[in-house]
Amino acid sequence: MLNIAVLVSGGGTNLQAIIDSKEKGRLSNVNIAAVISNNKGAYALERAKKHGIFAKCISPLDFENRDLFHQALMEELEKVQADLIVLAGFLVVIPQEMIRKYRNRIINVHPSLIPSFCGTGYYGLKVHEAALERGVKVTGATVHFVDEGTDTGPIILQKAVEVQEDDTPEILQRRVMEEAEWKLMPQAIRMIADDEIEIRDGIVYQK
Repeated sequence: MLNIAVLVSGGGTNLQAIIDSKEKGRLSNVNIAAVISNNKGAYALERAKKHGIFAKCISPLDFENRDLFHQALMEELEKVQADLIVLAGFLVVIPQEMIRKYRNRIINVHPSLIPSFCGTGYYGLKVHEAALERGVKVTGATVHFVDEGTDTGPIILQKAVEVQEDDTPEILQRRVMEEAEWKLMPQAIRMIADDEIEIRDGIVYQK
């Protein structure tokens, strides 16, 4: 059984997709051990509680400095015995020591087809604004392992989404979520839980 901790900052729609997949029996080898937010007002915490999942806020505002915040976050992950850390809209920079400790055990979903529209400054609506400004016809989402760079870790899954002529950033964001993000994240978790992938020379291969 793969123990996962889901880290969130906002509404938790990707978290809901994971919970739904678990409750439909698609993640039979997965236990959602904890949902942790840096934001006390995150609706994702309510989503977790409604489904009987342990939920906790660890906010950097409650600590004197970032090091103490990072220490508390890592202590909580140890406490819940997380095998895999899932970043589902977690708007906090992951500390280097955490990346080292959980090498190839932290995954993130990004709302574009990496390497397009990714890296520093590309998050949330900014990604979709940039895609529309560039005039791309296809965008999508990517699930990848987290390394020391920004959106540079090994890619696990990608899914393309068509851009439509009358799209606004908000409309495109919603379509990318519905057609790609909410499908890819549970699928990637299942593949990891079922030991279906391996990383060789920084590239993910299916076994």
